[in-house]
Amino acid sequence: MRITVDQDACIGSGQCVLSSPEVFDQRDADGVVVLLQDSPEPGLREDVHEAARICPALAITLTPP
Repeated sequence: MRITVDQDACIGSGQCVLSSPEVFDQRDADGVVVLLQDSPEPGLREDVHEAARICPALAITLTPP
């Protein structure tokens, strides 16, 4: 799985960070998503899928490898 984030679409709700803090973070200045890993290990995939599913701005895209 490959992850991309649309920082322009992000509204800074932080749901992704709560779901998968190993993969997502937020900028201190404005709360916009920061991607820490674009290809997470298999053990994190379920959390990443949840983060993408609950993102209110739909700013997270998951694609197959």
